Amino acid sequence: MIDSNLLCLLQLVSPALPVGAYSYSEGLETLVENKIINDTHSLKHWLTQELRYGAIRMEAAVMLRAYRAVKGQDLATLSYWNNWLSAARETEELRAQSQQMGGSLIRLLKELQPQIMPIIKTLDNPYNFAIAFGIAAANWEIDSTAAVLGYLHSWVSNLITAGIKLIPLGQTAGQLLLLEFQELIRATTLEIMNLHDDELSCCSWGLSLASMAHEQQYTRLFRS
Repeated sequence: MIDSNLLCLLQLVSPALPVGAYSYSEGLETLVENKIINDTHSLKHWLTQELRYGAIRMEAAVMLRAYRAVKGQDLATLSYWNNWLSAARETEELRAQSQQMGGSLIRLLKELQPQIMPIIKTLDNPYNFAIAFGIAAANWEIDSTAAVLGYLHSWVSNLITAGIKLIPLGQTAGQLLLLEFQELIRATTLEIMNLHDDELSCCSWGLSLASMAHEQQYTRLFRS
């Protein structure tokens, strides 16, 4: 028997999903320019620290709360977490990324599933990507643990792809690196599933500094 929910998850995390994720490097472009990241080892170290302590861990936790709010039809809580995540963004570029991708996914969902309109209308515009992802995952009946796993894997995959272009790395090196991240992605997912609201935090000052510097970078391939 084919699991249609798995197929929905694969569609949601696919690089072909038209939300513009490919156009963002989340500070990697600055770090490569400054030779802080210059090979597979340094890229792996950066992404490992972000998964363990950075903003992506917090985003995934908020996505899970959006998912649960939709499941519980608690639209006030859904709106709260959308506003909370907007306030947690530390630079204009990172906030713009989250809201551009979120808006793109919401527009797509309106076309694919018009029945979610009552949920969307309750949210304050703009929509953060983690919130939109949680709405989609809940609507498509994707398992919550699988949704967090997919969210993290999609983020790692996107930044490894950016690293391949920027450093540059070979495609095989990128795939090997993605394979090496599987255990950490699983462990991080399990931690996120058990986080309480007052435990949501991150240590992402390195990302913030890289993002701020990217705005003034002389040449840029990516939007962040």
